[in-house]
Amino acid sequence: MPNREPAFLHHPHQAAGMFGSLQEAYDRLDAIIESSYDGIFITDGQAVTIRVNQAYLTITGLRAEEVLGRSMWDLEREGIVDRSGTLIAISKRKPVTLEQVFRNGRHALIASTPVFDESGDIVMVVTNVRDTTELYDLQEKYRRSAEQNEKYYSEIEYTRKQVLDSADLIAADRRMLEVLELVDRVAALDTTVLLLGETGVGKEKIAKYIFKNSARREGRFLTVNCGAIAPNLIESELFGYVQGAFTGASRGGKPGLFEVADKGTLFLDEIGELPLEMQVKLLRVLQERTVTRVGGNEAVSVDVRVVAATNRDLGQMVRDKTFREDLFYRLNVVPITIPPLRERRDDIIPFAESFLEELNKKYNLRKRLTASACQAMLNYAWPGNVRELKNIIERMVIMSGSDQIRAEDLPFHSVWTPPLPGGEDGPTVDLKALTGQFELQFINRAYERFGNVRDAARSLGMDPATFVRKRKRYAQERLLQK
Repeated sequence: MPNREPAFLHHPHQAAGMFGSLQEAYDRLDAIIESSYDGIFITDGQAVTIRVNQAYLTITGLRAEEVLGRSMWDLEREGIVDRSGTLIAISKRKPVTLEQVFRNGRHALIASTPVFDESGDIVMVVTNVRDTTELYDLQEKYRRSAEQNEKYYSEIEYTRKQVLDSADLIAADRRMLEVLELVDRVAALDTTVLLLGETGVGKEKIAKYIFKNSARREGRFLTVNCGAIAPNLIESELFGYVQGAFTGASRGGKPGLFEVADKGTLFLDEIGELPLEMQVKLLRVLQERTVTRVGGNEAVSVDVRVVAATNRDLGQMVRDKTFREDLFYRLNVVPITIPPLRERRDDIIPFAESFLEELNKKYNLRKRLTASACQAMLNYAWPGNVRELKNIIERMVIMSGSDQIRAEDLPFHSVWTPPLPGGEDGPTVDLKALTGQFELQFINRAYERFGNVRDAARSLGMDPATFVRKRKRYAQERLLQK
């Protein structure tokens, strides 16, 4: 039978010099094998098991008597191991690495290495067994997480299309998409809605979307800016007047906006600017569903859905006695707060590019935003929100002397210089994250514009496979960060 001993043990005098005695050398070797964190499995040249350590038994769940002195052919045939690296190493006469699953369900990465004697015959095969069960579990969790992220990403895309395709709205930021999901649900319900948010966030756009997706879409949508009408004219504008109601009144009288909007939707913008005396009359209309024209006595029934909006704190106005509490609760049936642009920064670049595209078509131009301009806009607070952004883009289209709109062209930022990592400009910059942010914004915008991967990818100078891969990867990274 071939010698099963390690090569250095073939020379007793050398071993005695290293360890003091041959027995001591064996003891040291045995201690090394047993102290290994990985499992060690050793067979002779005919694949018969001659040594296993405790780590191997722990990983596999096997008993020593199940494997010692037994051929790997039998162990594989009986299913004690699913496949043998030892047999493959003997067959191929070279080291092999493969994954193995044991009866106890644990996964392992095994590396089987043949040991040759001076004649080139295999005298033993040493197999290292590393437990990868935890790694496998992590991979499985990652796979499930990736599937969930993909599902969530698809749901966001579905929501985006459902909410945005039928309205003049843009939303790429997750926070705004969540608001629009609520808006989408409320639109179908014939109830009063109160839109809250700073000036310029797009309250009127949301109100129009509610109208377009309601049962009243066949009726009229009328807008009243309560702060833009003179106090002495508000009542007649809203409720109308009869002939002779006041000097200068039209012959035959005139219906008010509530009557004109019958079966439709009336958008009362800047409701916080409504005078107190008018608040009482508005409350009566909302409760009784009737209006009485100025100078008249006859109550006219109206069927109008009211959507109100304000940039003021109505709750504080109630406490200050400048807004009626009963009207506040009547309007505040479904309050929806639209976040300012600075709190939904993923919308900034899509808005800017949409406005720029519209202006390019209008003036037959080919203006484009540079990376520095995009970064400058992302860094800006936008106190005027979307309205300010639209005005600035139009100004830049008119004022810019070239087709490239750069950071120095913007009125709020003379020039943008990337911050130096660890320098005076602040903490370390994650350039990879910034690059990914830019790429995702342009990728999403291109897809929204063209509606398909092939054309969107072509517009960005990349192949469709790269486009899809980057889009999914960046979306998953963003979800994991939130």
